[in-house]
This record gives sequence, structure tokens and C-alpha cells, in this order.
Amino acid sequence: MLRCIQRSETDPYYNLAAEEYLLKNAVVNTFMTWRNEPSVIIGKHQNTSREINHTFVDSLHLPVIRRITGGGTVYHDHGNVNFSFIYTDRTENPVDFRFFTKPVILFLKEHGLDASFEGKSNITVNGLKVSGNSAHIHRNKVLHHGTLLFNTDLDKLEKAIAGREEQYEDKSVRSVRAAVTNISGLLKDEITVEGFITLFREFIMNYFPGAYQEELTSQEKELISRLVEEKYKTNMWNFGYSPEYYYADEWETQEGMYSISLLVKEGSIRQIEINGPEFHSKFINQMEALMHGVQHEKKSISERFKNLTFANEIEEQILNQIIRHLF
Repeated sequence: MLRCIQRSETDPYYNLAAEEYLLKNAVVNTFMTWRNEPSVIIGKHQNTSREINHTFVDSLHLPVIRRITGGGTVYHDHGNVNFSFIYTDRTENPVDFRFFTKPVILFLKEHGLDASFEGKSNITVNGLKVSGNSAHIHRNKVLHHGTLLFNTDLDKLEKAIAGREEQYEDKSVRSVRAAVTNISGLLKDEITVEGFITLFREFIMNYFPGAYQEELTSQEKELISRLVEEKYKTNMWNFGYSPEYYYADEWETQEGMYSISLLVKEGSIRQIEINGPEFHSKFINQMEALMHGVQHEKKSISERFKNLTFANEIEEQILNQIIRHLF
């Protein structure tokens, strides 16, 4: 028996919450396909601030959301097809990447692609990654999910997850970068992403005996929406769950050298030191005091400074430089 759910919602907060809800509450094995609006999805044990390109992410207003599975940071958009398996009774070898990726690989082979399982959790074609996978166990249940790069914007993918890793010291899980490609460019026949999803879902339903299609119930939708608000839209989950870390940066201006060092715990700046030219020390000390205790993410920091008044244009320029070099 396999309950097959075709998700039409593209809200990334909702889609990730749906996985967690079903993992903890499903009574039958479940399979889902879904897509997200452009967004950046962080692995459970990662340092969000370290993994993302803050300037690029902010410029496109991309949501940054933590998932409950491990692994690295990924970029999602409408050209990225996501699939989820939720098994309710996996007492032996619950995290089995080869088991869950086998039907996906067979589906790709059926359409002329020489797909294979490589490394710990990837599916590749011609040596290039088309699918990354990760998993999470809850009691005797397991969530296995993966991506299928169909026609995603690879330029935005590369830029969104190009964090400034050298500025951080922590014990978080690092993303392992790999050369990727889109499935659409490898297929002999042209097909839309919607058509690809339909073929994939039909293959899965034929592969698993007793598979049947059923949508989420109204009660499930209500409880998933509640989980979105209580967890997936919160800064504490998306940024505060990151391991404690140290951040440092320095830069030179015509006035002299500036440097910043931060200690961040549970997403909040617990210690901060800013050094700069002596004649700006009073203003710099004011910046330090204002940033102590604030969440280390641009929206929260910008909010802290929104009512600040400046003695002159130079102070405003200094603040903008400090914010830019905080990430």
C-alpha cells in the first residue's frame, strides 16, 4: 500500500511542514511529488548564515527555510521536482538511500538516461548530479526525500548557495558542492516539467503494488498550516537552530581599517566587537550596543536600526558598511 499525493501548493514553508506532519502522523506509507517557489532550503544541522549568499538571497527576496533532514543547502524553484517517501514501519535499515532511489533511477533509465547512484546520496547522469537525497527518522518511521533537477535556473542555484564560508568558524555540517545538470536537456523528446511529473507519478504508482492516489484531507491541511506558523516561518527555527559560531571580517576604507567579530548562539549575537578609526569610536560603540542580542540576519538587524538618527552622512555610510560586512 502506498498513498500517492500530488501536491499543487508551491509554498516552501507549507511543503516542508507537510513532510514533517505526515512523517509523524501518517498511518500508511506515503509518496508525494511537489515543487517550491524560488527558495533556499537549509539542512537541519547547518549554519544558515554560513551557507547562503545573503546579498543575492535578499535581492530576490528568497525565503530561507530549514528542513528536518540532514545534508546540504539546496536551491528550489519551479524547475526543481521534489519527491518524498514516508514509510511508517522501517525497523531494519530505515535510512536506505539505495532502496528509495532505485525506482527513481529506473524511471530515469526508462526515459533513456544512464542514471546511477553515486556517493552517499546522489543520483547522477553522465557523471553530473541530477538528484540529491536526505532522510530523517522519527521513531520507527522514516522520511526520505530528494530533488530532481528538471529545468531549474542553475545560475541562480549557484549564486544563492555561495556563502562566505571562510568568515565562519563552527561545527556545522558543510554542504558538499557537486557539478549539476538539468534533466530536460538530456531527454530526447521535449517535455514540460508538468508532463515530467505526471510520468514520474505514473511510474511510481505502477512500481509499487497497491498504490493509490489520495489528496490531503482538510484536517491535515489545517494542522500543516498550524505547523507552518508555529515552526517553519520562525527565525528561531530557520536561523536560531544553527550551531554556535564565530564570525569575523575586515575591510579597508580611505579613513582606515575596520574589523568585526561576532559570537552567535541560538541565532543571536551574544558578543560583538567592531574596530575602526578612533574618530568614529563613539558611533561604533553605539552600533555595538544596538546589535548585542539581535538575531544575526539582515531583516532583524535592519529593523533594529530603522529609527536611528545620524549626525552626518558619513555615519550612515559607516552603518551600511558594517551591515554589509556582517555576513
